[in-house]
Amino acid sequence: MNQKEQTGYFRRNPFFRVFLREVDRMSSSFVYLFTTLLGPLIAFILLLAIFNEGVPRNLSVALVDQDHSSLSRKMAMWIDATPEAEVVMRLPNLEEAYDQMKNGHIDAVVLIPKETEKNILKGVQQEIPVFINNANILKGGYLQKGIYKTLATLSGGIKVQVAMKHGLSERQALAKAQPVKLHQHVLFNPFGNYAHFLLSALLPLMVVVFTLLSTVYAVGTEVREGTGPEWLEHSEGSIIVAIAGKLTPYTLLFLVVSTVMNVVLFVQMGTPLRGEFMLIALGELILIMAYQMLGVLLVTVTSNLRLALSLGSAYSMMALTFSGLTFPQFAMPAMAKAFTWLFPFTYWVKLFISQAIRGEAVVYGIRFLAILPLFALLSVAILPRLKRILQNENYWGKV
Repeated sequence: MNQKEQTGYFRRNPFFRVFLREVDRMSSSFVYLFTTLLGPLIAFILLLAIFNEGVPRNLSVALVDQDHSSLSRKMAMWIDATPEAEVVMRLPNLEEAYDQMKNGHIDAVVLIPKETEKNILKGVQQEIPVFINNANILKGGYLQKGIYKTLATLSGGIKVQVAMKHGLSERQALAKAQPVKLHQHVLFNPFGNYAHFLLSALLPLMVVVFTLLSTVYAVGTEVREGTGPEWLEHSEGSIIVAIAGKLTPYTLLFLVVSTVMNVVLFVQMGTPLRGEFMLIALGELILIMAYQMLGVLLVTVTSNLRLALSLGSAYSMMALTFSGLTFPQFAMPAMAKAFTWLFPFTYWVKLFISQAIRGEAVVYGIRFLAILPLFALLSVAILPRLKRILQNENYWGKV
């Protein structure tokens, strides 16, 4: 088949006629370029910039040192050395420290009372009050962990020194200071890296959001502009061919975006990949197609572009909340737990965790993969209604 015959075949084939028509429509509007390429890539860059550090570091701490001893100075130095905290202020009293915290200038206050060193040397237990602003639970948790670990280490060292002064060997003193030693093994995200934890869901969520909205816009404009009959004419009256030809260019573009996402996640960020990458890639393809068909469903049900875009925005952004990633499904109320299964993104997150993070056998990932096509089939069932909407002038011109 020569080039002329190939061109003729593409022009005669209904699928390729619709495909080429859509490519022409995409190239004529900046909206398509933004929703398919620029928007997702800008979102990726912003999210990477936000989570560049991986974990919160150098959170601001104020020190109220009322002891002014060598031990209090050592305590301040150790707190400042911990990755989570940075001593940014040394204040004379708690009143000033409270004002600074209330104004948002500091996140925690450490108070070292008078005669702290003297009491410790006497063997008297000494409390070190720590005040943490827990309005932001993430920052509060990190500060609590970092400061507690520092003070516990310092306290343990003092106990060892006191015990050795009473004639115990170093080994005996260590055993007395810490009779039970925790041998900790953190699985799957041992670094506590929020970039690995959140970006592995937020980047795919951006793909999902732009996939759904671009599909709603592409199909909805056909209804709004009254170009449905022309679209169906290119597909020779087949609504299935019309949908397949129209959505395929977007599917290919979002696969390119997904490839960029995978490079960012697994190559640049070093997110663990312990299972089958091909299963993850296949899941991304089916996820894109599922959300495309859900976009078709929204336009078909509402027959209104603006309403469909609003519903699509809300539905896609709710996916992260109900995915069970930030709040576990088993702890949700029954009603909320039921809602989690209404989002394809929920199943993809489970597939990603199964294969990338946990490295489970393929059979455990396939069960989540098998559910994703059901969302697309749900939309296929109402395509005859979409065909009637495209041919009915009463639906045209709606915003």
